[in-house]
Formats: sequence, structure tokens, C-alpha cells
Amino acid sequence: MPLNNTEFQYYDANVLRLPADKRKEYHEQVDRLIAELSGTVREKTAIKVTKVVKAGSFAKFTILRKTSTDPVDVDVVFYISGRSIDHETLQNLNDTIYKLLIEIYPNKDVEDFEIQRKAATVSFVGTGLSVDIVPVIEDPLRPGYGWQFDLQDGSRLQTCAPCQIKFVRDRKNKDKDFRTLVRLMKKWRNHAELKPLKSFIIELLVAHLLDTEGNTGSIEQRFRRILLYIAQSGLKECIQFADNTPPFGTFKDPVVIIDPVYSLNNVASRITEAERQLIVAAAQNAWEAAHFASAEDDTEVWKEIFGPRFKVEEPA
Repeated sequence: MPLNNTEFQYYDANVLRLPADKRKEYHEQVDRLIAELSGTVREKTAIKVTKVVKAGSFAKFTILRKTSTDPVDVDVVFYISGRSIDHETLQNLNDTIYKLLIEIYPNKDVEDFEIQRKAATVSFVGTGLSVDIVPVIEDPLRPGYGWQFDLQDGSRLQTCAPCQIKFVRDRKNKDKDFRTLVRLMKKWRNHAELKPLKSFIIELLVAHLLDTEGNTGSIEQRFRRILLYIAQSGLKECIQFADNTPPFGTFKDPVVIIDPVYSLNNVASRITEAERQLIVAAAQNAWEAAHFASAEDDTEVWKEIFGPRFKVEEPA
């Protein structure tokens, strides 16, 4: 017997979703960091920050609560005006932000900070929260848009943090279970250790199925449908959205999912052929396990998909 929506919603609310008190705590911690960093940037540099946007899974409400296997991070986008869009400029911005973070938190070990590919990251040991500071050089002609860079290969692409948040909000308005499905997929991804399957890719896969097949069926049926789509398509279909506008890029990557806010960007470009095969095989295995659990009314089998903390009711 399949699990009903109430049971999956219980699991989402009590195990997966970030609790309101933790969300408030993280907001306050991030707000203090933004205020400190913004003030220090104004006082000690010639960098002009025009606006700051909380982005990523935290802003989209698709984030998972923190566990030993589910990290919690917040993307904070700093829009910067009056700078050229070259690799040297980005390197200088990241170096400056890194040094300022160490000044702001003089009592923290240097190991608490690291320069990632696109952001300076500060990790707070007390709450386990990581905050990625993402410098974006704003496009004065397109509100909300700006240039984001890759520190390793020097490539740049346009991004729009508010647009990405709106993309998810629009799907949530079409489908009240959209975020639940995203969190279920992210929990499966984490339990299966499929690191190349990034959160934004998962959001776009769930959105693609919503846009093409609608929101009919139960949460369980739709979760299995997403797994089956990955398994049957092999992630070889080029995915794009009605939101996309020209010009479009030409891609030869193993997996192509076009960024709905910038059609020249393949969100899945870093997935290798070996990783694609691994993801497809894991989706096939998970679909088979979910089908068996549903047919046999065996709740324990769901733990093979989501991990040992899966539950649909309080223990007796």
C-alpha cells in the first residue's frame, strides 16, 4: 500500500524541513555577518556594494535541516558596481573579502575560512552554519543580473539571484508539494552520496517534471516519477524551460540542463559521463526500492532510500 501525502508531509515537516526557530537563528547570524562585512567594505575599501541578496536553497526554502550528512549553508550575493568583468578583478575581490572576514572575526581560527571556487566561505562552529560570500559584478542594464566567476578556470557567466528565487517560488505557487519533492530528492541524493547532483540541478529536475507532466498524483507517485524519469532518460535529454530567452548556448556535456535565467549556461556542465551513469543507476535502484516498498507496504524499505531517520509517524 502506498504511503499517503499526510505521511510524507509528516516526514518532511519533522525530519527534513528546517525548523522555524533554526531558520530565525540562521537569519540573525547571517544578518550580523552582512552588516559587519558591508560596513567594513565601505570603511576600508573602494568597493561599492549596491545590494546584498540571500540566495540558494536557504532563500528558496528547499534547504534541509542540519544533520551529520546534511550540511547547512547560505549563499549571500554581494552585488558590486563599477568593476570590470575579468578574472583578475574577481581574484582581487575574493582576496579582499577573505582578509576582511578575518579582520571581522579575529578570534576565529583561519581554518574557519576558506576560498572556494566562486565564494569566500565562513563556517560558524557553534551552529554548524556555512555562509558563502559570492561577489557578483552587477549588470547596470539588467536589474538583478550580474557576472559571477569561477576562480579555477576563470570562466564567467551571468546570474540573477532574485530570478532564481522567483523561479522556485513560481513552481511552489503552481504546486504546494514542490518544495517537499525537492527536499525528498535532496535527502535521497545525500543518502546515496551523489555529490555531483547539485541542489540547483535537483530543483530544475523537479520543475521540469512539474512543467511537462503537471502536479497530478500523490507525493509518493510523483517522487517515484522523478526517479523513473532520471533512470529512463539517462539524463540525456536537453532540459530547458519556458522561462529561457535567447540567445541559447550549444553544449556537448554529458548532461545539459539550461539555466532558466541565463540560456548560455549549462547548470549541469560539471557532471562527467561516469557521474551521469552513477546518478542514473542510483535512480534506477531507488525507483525499484520505492516500488517494492509501496507494493509490499513495507515502510522499512524506504530507509534504504532516505536513511535510518525516515519515519511517517511518532513511534508508539
